[in-house]
Amino acid sequence: MKSLPLLVAGSLLLPCAPALAQVPTPPPADKLGMPPARPTPPQVLFIKVAQDGSGDYKTIQEAVQASRDLSQVMVTIQIKNGIYHEKLVVPSHKTHVKLVGESAAGTVISWGDHTGDAAGHNTYSSHTVLVQANDFTAEDITFENAAGPVGQAVALHVEGDRAIFRHCRMLGNQDTLFPAVENSRQYYQDCYIEGTTDFIFGTATAVFEGCEIRSKRNSYIAAAATTEREAYGFVFKNCRLTADTAAHKVYLARPWRPHSRTVYLNCTLGAHILPAGWDNWRDAANEKTAYYAEYNSTGPGANPGARAKWSHQLTAKEAKQYTLQNIFGGAAGWLPQP
Repeated sequence: MKSLPLLVAGSLLLPCAPALAQVPTPPPADKLGMPPARPTPPQVLFIKVAQDGSGDYKTIQEAVQASRDLSQVMVTIQIKNGIYHEKLVVPSHKTHVKLVGESAAGTVISWGDHTGDAAGHNTYSSHTVLVQANDFTAEDITFENAAGPVGQAVALHVEGDRAIFRHCRMLGNQDTLFPAVENSRQYYQDCYIEGTTDFIFGTATAVFEGCEIRSKRNSYIAAAATTEREAYGFVFKNCRLTADTAAHKVYLARPWRPHSRTVYLNCTLGAHILPAGWDNWRDAANEKTAYYAEYNSTGPGANPGARAKWSHQLTAKEAKQYTLQNIFGGAAGWLPQP
């Protein structure tokens, strides 16, 4: 038998080269069982809350959570009359939320935590409602701490900037309303605020316009903790200071912190306001740093000649500086819209 040519024989001895693998083109996403991208649904701007089930939600907290995170437009939550037993939180990412009650007296958010209770609450955690978000608004709602006269018990605690409250009621005893933090600007218009000791207290810049401020016993109304960096603290404009029969010796304010600032402009003061008006919180050093002033106070509690010597009676020119534009100016000006 003739031998095969060497070339052929050599080729038989060489291994065969593997064929190149063909990589298939991946199918589109919807072929892989994944749904195609969907457009973002339109933002819900109006939500109804009713305990009887006739709204979108039965609790206010559910409605707040349903609002879009970091909303750039106002989300209105309309609340039907009822007593809502909730410890409500509006967290910082729920911006531009507006709560609107059916009526101020009939739409009530109520809770009863207080300092030293069985759950260990303190002033900062005893709130019925906590607002941490910016651009929050409430209208025609009652905020109530129902704990009674048992110590510090906050009804409304506000930390967000540009907060507005109109035709609302804040009910409690000690520490009812807590405009809490520096760089927070808050506006209260035509509200009713009641309490016993330091029932309007905190570090924020807050204006109270056309409000009724009602004292329930002998004590102090305001306890601002304004920092030395803030030009304004609490400003009461065109307010009425009233009292229960148990209250007949009440101070306008005392300094929770040394640079406390509180001013009353064109307010009507009941007979329960003491002639001295202002208290130094048992520390004469506060008289050099706190700024307390009045302009054109009227009523039986108005007594400019007997006021504490370290307080101020403003001139008409000085009083004109207390505009909303000036008070809420800052680096980024803000003017509460009607």
